[in-house]
Amino acid sequence: MIDIREARRLVMQAARRTAIAAVPISQATGRWNAEDIPSPHDHPLFDMSAVDGYAFAWDDGRSDFAVAGEVAAGSVFHRPLAKGECTRIFTGALIPEGADTVVMQERTERNGDRMAFSDTKLKRGGNVRKRGEQLRTGELLLGAGSLLDAPAVGLLASAGVGSVNVHERPRVNIVRTGGEFQGGASPEPGSIFSSNDAMLTSALAEIGIAPSDPVFAPVDEAAALRSGFEKAIAGCDVLISTGGVSVGDHDLVRPTLEALGAEIVFHGVRQKPGKPMLFARLENKLVFALPGNPRAVMVGWWAYVLPLLRAMQGAAEPLLREEVLPIIEPIAVNGDRAEFRAAAVRNGVVSLLSNEGSHMLRSLLAANALAVIEPTTDGSTARDRITVQYLPGR
Repeated sequence: MIDIREARRLVMQAARRTAIAAVPISQATGRWNAEDIPSPHDHPLFDMSAVDGYAFAWDDGRSDFAVAGEVAAGSVFHRPLAKGECTRIFTGALIPEGADTVVMQERTERNGDRMAFSDTKLKRGGNVRKRGEQLRTGELLLGAGSLLDAPAVGLLASAGVGSVNVHERPRVNIVRTGGEFQGGASPEPGSIFSSNDAMLTSALAEIGIAPSDPVFAPVDEAAALRSGFEKAIAGCDVLISTGGVSVGDHDLVRPTLEALGAEIVFHGVRQKPGKPMLFARLENKLVFALPGNPRAVMVGWWAYVLPLLRAMQGAAEPLLREEVLPIIEPIAVNGDRAEFRAAAVRNGVVSLLSNEGSHMLRSLLAANALAVIEPTTDGSTARDRITVQYLPGR
């Protein structure tokens, strides 16, 4: 059995990036760019007005100008401005030739074809967005491995980038083992509602991945398991199974994988929940065999599966963001296993939520982080600071 740090190292070491494909930026959200992206243009493209107002050439002491016309965003004034002239101008419009300053409309008075202003704080170049002040042509726009979220896509679009190279999303399949699950509104005696398959499908959907095939649901019987795993692994890069991975008489996942030729990277992690987790290679595919308890499934997803899928897509920072913070009350450290606890981080302080069993999920709904309580190595029995891993999107 290995500790959580070694488990994470082995998982991340196994990550192999997927193939690169070009996609329109409209389809790039939630992915990671595969290469550095230089800006193809200056941004802004030209000197433009930052406000609605009047554009003119700065002339010390002068505040009265003849209005020669107007220029709207997307249009060009037809001639250079002469000394003492100004144009009515609107936000985003090209600064006319001969002008270098814009006064806000609110600081002006208009009388026929004359404009006067009384803005004592205005200086030469005021209210003008200069060409290239944010980006110059060839300057790095986004580094490889950057998450393409809404601001990043907006930046790409503003610089004239229409498509981006990204790593393809991994193909993922799900195997839910167990004969105790039953659909419908009211299961038969001894049966229960299935949640792990729906939960993992939802977790994948949050990162833009759909299972390559419908969820495979073999019963805990050798032939059925082998058939289910064979079909599932054929259509994916990463396989996630739940249940059947402990040491009971009906826990047949490991022998099934070994019979298929899998290399078991590790089986068993000193953690709670999720101790029986297994990670394996089968040909060029990766397999996570998670326990059947729902809370253990979600901890396994956040701590190991999600970072692997991010790394395969070229994320520069695939792991959950960590921070060491004070907790409201010191916590006792017991046992030799790391614990993943639901936590709420508010104003830089950690509150531990209900310590529910591995079959319970309710406290995870209120959590915005996992608290990672590692076994003591220095003889201490309590801690007042703790490592948290922030949950995505919370």
